[in-house]
This record gives sequence, C-alpha cells and structure tokens, in this order.
Amino acid sequence: MDLLSWLHGVLGGNDWLYTIVISMLPWIELRGSIPYGILKAGFEPLTVFFVAFFSNIVVIYPSFVFLDYFFELLNKTPLRRFIEKTQKKAKPYVDRYGMLGLCFFVAVPLPGTGAYSGALAAHIFGLKNKKAFMSIIAGVFLAAVAVTVITLFFRESLGFLIKNLP
Repeated sequence: MDLLSWLHGVLGGNDWLYTIVISMLPWIELRGSIPYGILKAGFEPLTVFFVAFFSNIVVIYPSFVFLDYFFELLNKTPLRRFIEKTQKKAKPYVDRYGMLGLCFFVAVPLPGTGAYSGALAAHIFGLKNKKAFMSIIAGVFLAAVAVTVITLFFRESLGFLIKNLP
C-alpha cells in the first residue's frame, strides 16, 4: 500500500478531506488535488478550485515561520557565507524581476514549483515575507487556474480513455 492510499484510508475515504490534505502536501499541492477532486472524486470544478486554492495558501504563513527559524539557524553555521553569496549573485535578478518573478515561478503548474518552493526561494533570495506572501498567493491562484483549465480540457477531450470518470 502506498502512502497516498494509506492517507485516504486514514481520512475515512472522505474525498473532500483528501483533496484538502493533498493541497497541503509539499511538491504536490493543488497540482495534484485539483485533478483528483475533478477527475477521481467527481466534484464540481469551481468548488474544487476554491477548496484547493484556499487549502494551498494556508501553508504559506507556517512555511515562512519555519523558514525564518531555519535560516536564523543556518546563519550561525558556515553555510551563512554560501547564502550571502547566493543572495548577492541573485540581487540583480531579484531587483529586476522580484515579486513578479516569484509569482510566475509559483504559478508554473509543475510539481515542485508551488507555495512551499516559493517560500523557500523568497528566503534564499532575501525577499521580505509580506511582499513574498502576496506574490506567492497570486502565483498559487494562477497555478489553480492553469491546473483547473488543463484538467477540464483533459476530462472533456480525453476522458473517454479513463474508466470511472464522472
């Protein structure tokens, strides 16, 4: 039994809870929960969109709190020089693209480019939490739109290939 099947069982087979939890898992996030909610659970797409979006943005603030603490610890180690060097090297790009670049990084609908990665990137590049928070929310919204559109396109155009589609 794989981890996700086990998790579904622990949640009592509740597809809404499962959709919410998938939205909060690092590197999967709404890129996995929206297709699950629409294609597998058969939920109404707009409802899945909003549930996945809000479930995904809930993790941003705790990520910042953890990363603030983690980077504070890292600054007391030899890795501090590496972080400072990375920030110095990236400064021209951060100054040029900054929040918009972070937003589009988070918006790419691929695993590993979501809210968690955006929070980590913001810390690595020395972006301020408040501005980065808003940029990440915008990126998560754009990713939710993209994943929903792609999922609906798949369901309407190729859905006949998959059994048990609603």
